[in-house]
Amino acid sequence: MSAALAPLRLVRLPDRRPPVISPDDLVVDTRPNPYIQDSLALDFSRHASDDEFGPSPTRRSDLPAPEPIVRQLAQAFVEVMTGMRPPQQMSRWASPEVYAALCRRSVVAARRPKSSRKPPRVRSVRIQEPADGVIEACAVVVYHDRVRAMALRIEGMERGWVVTVVQTA
Repeated sequence: MSAALAPLRLVRLPDRRPPVISPDDLVVDTRPNPYIQDSLALDFSRHASDDEFGPSPTRRSDLPAPEPIVRQLAQAFVEVMTGMRPPQQMSRWASPEVYAALCRRSVVAARRPKSSRKPPRVRSVRIQEPADGVIEACAVVVYHDRVRAMALRIEGMERGWVVTVVQTA
């Protein structure tokens, strides 16, 4: 018993190529395309402020105790101002404005002749917290048998203390 074979029929495959566009139908969009393939769609037209990408303030409860740090910072700042310590050591603890001022003061101190007197010494420190994560301190400093005052504003930034203002009198 042989099985009857069905006759073969020829089936045309559809054309998968895109249609040809005539030059008359070609329309060029002159507007800039806001999207580029394989990239993120970011909006660069709005400028980010420093508030969005700057250092973030830290609450007092997330910061270390300020009492020992304030005394050490006051001592280190006085040593930089008198030329006994390089200002680069304070870059972590100072804001950019304070660091620039320290660098200027250290250059002036380097021009003075070296003395054989005692190094500067912080006699006392007083601390006040006017706001959460902000310390205002004053220090009494003795240098060359003269008593001077130093005021510091220290703010909590990125889970650490940063000196934002220094004034000496």
